[in-house]
Amino acid sequence: MATTVVIGTQWGDEGKGKIVDLLTGHADVIVRFQGGNNAGHTLVVEGKKFIFHLIPSGILYGDKLCAIGNGVVLDPKVLIEEMDELAANGLSVTPEHLKISYNTHLIMPYHRAMDHAREAAKAEGKKIGTTGRGIGPCYEDKIVRNGIKIADLLDPELFRDKLEENLKYKNFLFKELFGTDTLDADGIYAEYQKYAEKLAPYAANVSVLIDDARKEGKNILFEGAQGTQLDIDHGTYPFVTSSNTIAGGACCGSGIGPSKIDTTLGICKAYTTRVGEGPFPTELFDETGDKLQKQGVEFGATTGRRRRCGWLDGVVLQDAVRLNGIDGLVVTKLDVLSGLGGLKICKAYDVEGRKFSYMPANIRQAQAARPVYRDIEGWEDDLSGARSIEDLPLKARNYLRAMEEIAGVPISIVSVGPGREQTLLLRNPFETE
Repeated sequence: MATTVVIGTQWGDEGKGKIVDLLTGHADVIVRFQGGNNAGHTLVVEGKKFIFHLIPSGILYGDKLCAIGNGVVLDPKVLIEEMDELAANGLSVTPEHLKISYNTHLIMPYHRAMDHAREAAKAEGKKIGTTGRGIGPCYEDKIVRNGIKIADLLDPELFRDKLEENLKYKNFLFKELFGTDTLDADGIYAEYQKYAEKLAPYAANVSVLIDDARKEGKNILFEGAQGTQLDIDHGTYPFVTSSNTIAGGACCGSGIGPSKIDTTLGICKAYTTRVGEGPFPTELFDETGDKLQKQGVEFGATTGRRRRCGWLDGVVLQDAVRLNGIDGLVVTKLDVLSGLGGLKICKAYDVEGRKFSYMPANIRQAQAARPVYRDIEGWEDDLSGARSIEDLPLKARNYLRAMEEIAGVPISIVSVGPGREQTLLLRNPFETE
């Protein structure tokens, strides 16, 4: 029996979905514990691409149990669309294979409308770069105790009362502050009652489910979304998401005690990317940056936006190791660096003459940070056919060693392509002595 948390070490898009898919082969229960459909996990299985926004990536295995924890904010329309798409591809999602916590909060139409209205009202240069999915406003209602949970949705009278009470305030803001259209309670109620009928069989106490599985000696995998530098408390605030993306969020977002977590794996691209606004000290605006973007096919799985690309940021990596208590590193997209010539890894920041070994909390300092680089020899070899660490050229292995030195933790997995078979599993967190 083992419990493993998988998190992103950068600004998201590190390739967590593929790694979760790989580790799911060794797990019994897969739990998504935070975020919403602003996340996008892309998997390529037997040449076919799957993109998940809410359903845990482990759903592609027919004999696993997937769970959506209380830390997730759930858009029921998006979830049902994902379920229907999987069914159309011959993968039926049944209540035996997917459970949703009674305490999961629902994204409502007024959350999406508020997201768009607020972003539109901000001046250029002040925008956050939100995906507009209603994630932030939903978490906001949760914190001020106005949220609507799955348990509320399944009680028609309670749901109606909460909906009407919330709309009084939301519609006032839409009309008087933003000058946008108001929303109709009857239409929303009718729509969400259809969702309630569809999702009722999937609702469960996920905390109890996880505890029972652990007591039965089953392996449990916790799947994080976004990345460490998007954490609401520890990221590049305010250019962050609205949840705790670090490993500790697995406990709060699913209902398991911290002493029951055995291993934390940090997923790290061999270079660094970011979508949207916010500081990015190692960002490249030259031909190398364009090559990284093109060779890495760097477009957001959720937004479709072009990802900003740059050299590996070792400061961000060290922050992630410390904040998450990472036991092992998973390096993805190593193959993308082939043919780039000389490579660089940022080992510190220079902020107006002051050296930083961590991301500054002051956003102006973070934006002013300039990388101090370590130069590393590159390689020309195509890595996509490697099936063991010994298959990699010496210079690629030297790059991995440099990553280990900066992170201070060993590498557990290396990915050299999008396919399942293009993954070098060096240490399996579910193999216990």
